[in-house]
Formats: sequence, C-alpha cells, structure tokens
Amino acid sequence: MLRTPERNQEPVWLVIIRLLRWHKPEGRLILMIPALWAVFLAASGKPPLPLVGVIILGTLATSAAGCVVNDLWDRDIDPEVERTRDRPLASRALSVKVGIVVAIVAMACAAVLAFYLNPLSFWLSVAAVPVILLYPGAKRVFPVPQLVLSIAWGFGVLISWSAVTQNLSSPTWLLWGATVLWTLGFDTLYAMSDREDDRRIGINSSALFFGNYAPVAIGIFFAGTILLLAWLGVVINLHLPFWISLVLATTGWVWQSLRLRQQDLPNPVYGQMFRQNVWIGFTLLAGMIAGSF
Repeated sequence: MLRTPERNQEPVWLVIIRLLRWHKPEGRLILMIPALWAVFLAASGKPPLPLVGVIILGTLATSAAGCVVNDLWDRDIDPEVERTRDRPLASRALSVKVGIVVAIVAMACAAVLAFYLNPLSFWLSVAAVPVILLYPGAKRVFPVPQLVLSIAWGFGVLISWSAVTQNLSSPTWLLWGATVLWTLGFDTLYAMSDREDDRRIGINSSALFFGNYAPVAIGIFFAGTILLLAWLGVVINLHLPFWISLVLATTGWVWQSLRLRQQDLPNPVYGQMFRQNVWIGFTLLAGMIAGSF
C-alpha cells in the first residue's frame, strides 16, 4: 500500500499527519472558529463544556476528512501546483487505498460525535456531508468553487447554534452570512497564490474569476462580514468587548484589502494573510464571549 521503504523515509504516521494537515493547524482552526462563534453566542457566552468539546473534536474530524477527500480528488492535479506537489497522495508517499481508509476513519469519528447532538443538529451534520464530498469537484465545473467551500464552512454555524437552541433563528442566519462572506474573503485571498498554476492546468478559482478585481472583491466580502457581524451584535445586544474586537478585526481586514492592491506581491504573503485571519477570528471570538455578559 506504501512505496518501497527507503533509508531515512518519513515514518508512515508522520505522512498521515501531513495528509490530515495537522502539521498546518491554521486550516483546522479557521474551520473551528465560526463553530465556536455560534456555540458561545447561542448560549450567551456560557455553553456546556461537553458540547464545546464535541464541537472542537467534530470540526477537527470533519476538516481532516475534508482534507483527505480533497487530496483524493486532486491527486493527479496537485503535482502540477507548486504549493501542493508534496502532499502525500500527490507525491505517492501514500496510496489511494490508504487515503480512502483514513477518510473513512475521520468521517466515522465525526459521525460518532454527531450522535451526541440533538436531531436538528444531527441532520444538519448529515446535510453537510455531500457539500464536503463534492467541494473538490466544484473547481472543475463551477467558476467560484470557494462559494461551495463557504457554504460548507457555514454548516458549522448552523450545527453549533442549533446544538444549543434546537432551532435556527434570525441571528443564526446573520452569523451564517458573515461566515460565508468571511470564508469567501480569506479563501479567495489564499487562492491568489495559485493563480498561475490554476490557469495553466484549467482549474477554476474565485481568484481567477474576479481577475484584476480580486482585491476589490475580497474587500467587499470583508465589508459584508463586518456589516453582518455588527447587525448581529445589535440584534442580540452584545456589549462593549464585542465592539472593540470588531474594530480590531475591521482594522486587520482593511489593512489586508489595501495591501492586496499592491502589484507583484510574493506568493508567501497570501499565506501569511490567510494565517492572520485565524488571529482575527479568535479576536472576534474573545469579544463575543466577553461581550455576552
């Protein structure tokens, strides 16, 4: 199932860690953040700790499964992209069979955790599965595949909020909309580093779709995020700490939007900006928790 062992070959368990992308925690954390936003806001800052644990473990399992499914879809494309050519399935460090087994195990872990949830949250978890499985194929047929990813991200809000309240209300959808727009913003930003490779091999991305207007589009997505979060803050009467965190987040997003207008930014800068969004997300989470009391 694996390549012929070689001297100094990377241990299999480390290769699987890379397959799950656990060596790059920012991608796992940025999926977890909207789910934590939802569970803390829905519970007015005081969710049951076991539920928070389920949400954290569930996002880790779901993102792991999503990463493996993505790499199975793209195992013949990733070698053509500078950023992804060393991924385990692309480099043939792991076989397709191993990838399928790891994906099944990750999805099984997520399924076990979903049984802890109430019926609405459980069925929302089930509804998210087709979106997660089909997202990697979207880049082949849909001009803005990041929108599909954003909808997948949004399920974290719906599942977590309903896990507390057992329903979906207007504040839920405000947070969902903010999450979708934020995800469109930071994932379009992230896709800008792959534009040349994606164009060469014929893969769609929002960075290519918006072309020279990608920085403007990202700015609009972030602006929409700010407006929806502000609207949410008013609707559920969040207090001063939230508004301070929103000002800090707005400052970060404005700075990123302005910097993206510079010509010929080196590709590593886009990855740095993506990671900065993790810190922005956690800043907002802290403001939401403190502002709920």
